[in-house]
Parts: sequence; structure tokens; C-alpha cells
Amino acid sequence: MINGLARYKIFEVDAFEWLADRGANSIQAVVTDPPYGLVEFSLKELAKRKNGKGIWRLPNQFDGHARQPTPRFTVLKASDHQKIQEFHQRLASLLLRVLVPGGHAVIASQNLLSHFSTSAFYEAGFEVRGQIARVVKTLRGGDRPKGAHDIYREVSVAPRTCFEPWLIFRKPCEGRVKDNLAKWHTGAFRRPEENVPFSDLIWSSPARPPEREIAPHPSVKPQAFMRQLVRSVLPLGRGVVLDPFMGSGATIAAAQFCGYKSIGLEVNPEYFQMAEDAIPKLAKLRVQNPA
Repeated sequence: MINGLARYKIFEVDAFEWLADRGANSIQAVVTDPPYGLVEFSLKELAKRKNGKGIWRLPNQFDGHARQPTPRFTVLKASDHQKIQEFHQRLASLLLRVLVPGGHAVIASQNLLSHFSTSAFYEAGFEVRGQIARVVKTLRGGDRPKGAHDIYREVSVAPRTCFEPWLIFRKPCEGRVKDNLAKWHTGAFRRPEENVPFSDLIWSSPARPPEREIAPHPSVKPQAFMRQLVRSVLPLGRGVVLDPFMGSGATIAAAQFCGYKSIGLEVNPEYFQMAEDAIPKLAKLRVQNPA
């Protein structure tokens, strides 16, 4: 933080409605963790989650470690996939308008669903600029066939997930990158150090207990990761970072720590109140980046 000043604004509002009213070319970067499959953050499924039911899986302990609940995206139907596609098409269209030329949108995704986001943003007119792999040991996947663990002991149904993809999209620059940087202050990533380029591989532990106590959100992201990511998206340190799906407020807290201006949007009243309380506390946390 700079002089302890609050540099953020947060709104309890539907992101799509807010974006539709926002002026064109008014946001320099977007960093957000949207609901991957949409249904998992519906009020119905969130209510079921508290009782260990619904799409949120409450798995047994694995090798002595209790696992956090995680949505089972393999149960989604074709109709669910269509809704996910339409959600990202609508989001991409709105973000393309509000972002300045060269502005990046960095969107958290999931390996089974990332193709919906990528195709939607590409068709809307964004440049696909790869992805950032958040390397994190989640203890998910890699299981033997259900009901046949003893028979097929040398088999994993799916690879054990060891990274979370954050997809990178860029609104096309006006001319060359250097020209765009001079006019819009965007088009590139900020280096962590002058002689160290920003990398698309970031080692990350899960959110630690102090963070979960401050922000008990189902998918709170650790500040050690978010601060590196958020700092990178304003190459000259100028502009506004937007998180249209604020959740616990981790993106906004990271921006506050970096001294950036930011805007957070959240439609769920419970999560909005959580973020309102959590942001200043998360921004003040002392964290250490994984080696």
C-alpha cells in the first residue's frame, strides 16, 4: 500500500450490467477468477455445498490429508457447456469495449473448460497470448477407477492436476507495442525485476489458514500469487485493474498492496460483505512467495 490510502472501489452489482454502462477504453487491465462452470456458484449449489451435497465434492482423506471441496465439472451436461460458452462470449464482448488498446484480460480457468473461454475471447476480437500456469499441488485427480481401485492399481483415470491455467487475452494494440505503451500505457507485462522477465510459470501454495480465516470463500486465491499476477498487468504501473467477479476480494487486495487503482464487482451479497471486510486485511498480510 502507499501511505495506507485506499485506492479501490467495490460495487455490489451484476458485472454484465456494470460493464454495459461503463465507458469505452476506460480500463487498463482485467484480472478475474470467474465461476468456471457457472452452476457451482448458483444459490442452489452453494446451499448444497454446506451439507456436502450437489456438484461440490467433499472427498475422503487422501494419504492422511483432508482435501478442500472442489466442483465436479465432469458431471456437466451439453446444455451446461452451452451456457458456459454463452457466458464467456458475453463477457468477452463487454471487456473488449471497456479495455484500452493493448489492455490484458487474465482469466482463471480450469483444464476441462478452458477451451470455452479461449474460443469466446478469440471470436470476440482478442489476441490469445497463451496462459500463466499457477503451479499448485491440489491433491485432485490421479485416482484409480471408482469401484475398482484394487483391480486397476496401476491406472489413473485422469492426470493428477498440478497447475491452474490463467488464460491471457489482449485487446489489439494501436500500432507497435512501444507506440501503445506511450499512448495507453498497456500492451506488455511488468517485469518483477529489471533483469528478470515476467514468466508464465508461477509456483503457488494454496491459500494459507490466515487468508481463509479472513476470507472464507470457496475459491480464495493466495496473496503470494495474486500480488505477482496483478503487479504484472500494468506494465508502467499506471491505470485501473478490474475484477468483475470479485468474490473474496483477493485481486483487489493485491492491487491495493501494489499501489494500483482497482475496481471490484460482486453480485452475491454475502461475498460482497466478505470482500468489503477482507480486502484491507488481506492487503496488509505479510506473505512469502514459494521458492
